[in-house]
Amino acid sequence: MAEHFRIREHALEWRARGETLRVEAWGPDAVRVRSAPAGEIVEDLPGALDAPPPGATTAITVHGDSATLVNGTLTVRIDACAEGRLTPELPAAAGRLTFLRTDDGGELLAEEPPHFWWPGPRLYTATGNGYHRLEQRFRAYADERCYGLGQHGHGLFDQKGAVLDLVQRNGEVTVPLLISSRGYGLLWNSPAVGRVELGVTGTRWVADSARQIDYWFTAGDPAAALRRYADATGHSPELPDWATGFWQCKLRYRTQEELLEVAREYRRRELPLSVIVCDFFHWTHLGDWRFDPAEWPDPAAMVRELDGMGVKLMVSVWPSVSPASENHAPMGDRGLLIGTEYGPLAHADWPDKGLGAYAAQVAFYDATHPEARAYVWEKLAANYLAHGVSAFWLDADEPELKPNYPANLRFHAGPGLEVANLYPREHARMVHDGLRAAGHSEVLTLNRSSWAGAQRYGAALWSGDIGTDFASLRAQITAGLQVMLSGIPWWTTDIGGFHGGDPDDPAYREVLVRWFQYGAFCPLFRLHGFRGPEQVLEPGMTGLPNEVWSYGPEAYAVLASYLRLRERLRPYVAEQMRETARSGVPPMRPLLLEFPDDQDAWGISDAFLLGPDLLVAPVTEAGAVAREVYLPAGARWTDAWTGEEHDGGRTVTAAAPLERIPLFLRDGARLPIAEPR
Repeated sequence: MAEHFRIREHALEWRARGETLRVEAWGPDAVRVRSAPAGEIVEDLPGALDAPPPGATTAITVHGDSATLVNGTLTVRIDACAEGRLTPELPAAAGRLTFLRTDDGGELLAEEPPHFWWPGPRLYTATGNGYHRLEQRFRAYADERCYGLGQHGHGLFDQKGAVLDLVQRNGEVTVPLLISSRGYGLLWNSPAVGRVELGVTGTRWVADSARQIDYWFTAGDPAAALRRYADATGHSPELPDWATGFWQCKLRYRTQEELLEVAREYRRRELPLSVIVCDFFHWTHLGDWRFDPAEWPDPAAMVRELDGMGVKLMVSVWPSVSPASENHAPMGDRGLLIGTEYGPLAHADWPDKGLGAYAAQVAFYDATHPEARAYVWEKLAANYLAHGVSAFWLDADEPELKPNYPANLRFHAGPGLEVANLYPREHARMVHDGLRAAGHSEVLTLNRSSWAGAQRYGAALWSGDIGTDFASLRAQITAGLQVMLSGIPWWTTDIGGFHGGDPDDPAYREVLVRWFQYGAFCPLFRLHGFRGPEQVLEPGMTGLPNEVWSYGPEAYAVLASYLRLRERLRPYVAEQMRETARSGVPPMRPLLLEFPDDQDAWGISDAFLLGPDLLVAPVTEAGAVAREVYLPAGARWTDAWTGEEHDGGRTVTAAAPLERIPLFLRDGARLPIAEPR
């Protein structure tokens, strides 16, 4: 069956039954796999991969009914047919891939068909016009644990057994990178809408409508896989120094003077403040992308005053365009808005100024269109950057359509089912490319959604609109660790949650304090939320006060102490961010990332390391004054508050009164945890 194989430069191809399967070295210890149901591989489809990183060492051998490609620690074998064939026809398993460790031949992952006859491990079901519903099946392993895959609110750490939709939603973020306990990482290199099923009978990746299967595979432990992933999809830049401090935010500051007065109060109280955020409805109309002069009369003066206090202004920018906006008609005429296959432009119902009680059917600019990105950036540059604003909060960038029906969407990059998940990354790219072209070396956007490769555009992620109780806090800790294992190193939550929370309620104050303590050790340290009872969504809305002094004197004393602690740790945080930019290893690390040989560490989802030296164990139970903390084997640990030392590989009970989050230092590390007298 050697006639089915073809050797190309750094690549091995198998062709039969009209299908072309290509396995190509893509950086050291990694390959890219593409399969087209008929004809040649399409080279320029949207995806996350950059050009192949240097350093691959490829050896390809064809021997009888199989062929192998060896690239460093990874070997890939293609079996042209199965043993014991009863007919000359190729069986369903023909062309099956197996991924092996080069050193000992151990199996990492293998394709597996669901049936001996049909279908095979790769299934293509035509949807019309050259598109197919694609299925990629792999064998299941009873002992496998699965991590990463973006941000989800299910609270699971090991996601074996889960079914995850590959689609963007508020708080549910698709980044299709899977990190396996078997020693590999797999990136589903397709922005198509679909799902991944991590079943006990098999793993199945599905794209509802696309042109070819495309994924990237690397061998190695989680840290090695993340390093290779960053090389293949792009490294994050270094986090700007101003972003390592405390961010003050609420829904919302309604006027220039209100926002400035909050910043002045932080200064009067001598509290650290790095960023303050101007949220939505500051605009004239949604999609004008400029300050309303009635409420923000002199943005340049506002920025100058904040700069004088060492505070950066971040402004919320939405991808939505109201029919009342001056940009709606010209963008529609030039084809710069997201279209549909049938019916009017893609839209959502959203309030806008001047419409009274009515909501407008707002459109969305097409971030996959280079001309549309240039158009929007031109507005941001003229109306924000010209005033000194260079930090942007990219809210509702899934985008938040209503109804969210991807099959009816038409983007510049392709049909909605094939490319919809790409949108938030390209939206972040708009700001990144614009700032770079304007000569700015520091780029950071805060995004509600993301996709693979967004990290290279300086795109931070936050966890969306979430609840305000301890259950929500517990879920966020797990979600953040999954994001770190998905190659997105800049992440945060709304400290205290978003939907509600009464600053005068003692029970909520406890939630806020514990969440604030956790937030002080996240990559980004940001207070946000909509306090108080729900109200009608309209341009005049705002929440209750949400500053650190809003929660009573007892809470204030604790919150202020953690502001100062974060300030003392900022050099350490900045050091970890530089390492992240260099290596791709995230700053907030699940224990399994630093201690992959400790099997117990693979199950810990309620604690993490900030950098290599500081273990953080958040408190997530009401009324708790202590909690159990697992200390990984292979290190010696010192309680950062008491100085008590412990051997690793054991669980200890750590004191956790309201003012204390359990912290442990690794192997004699010294960090300024305790406040100087």
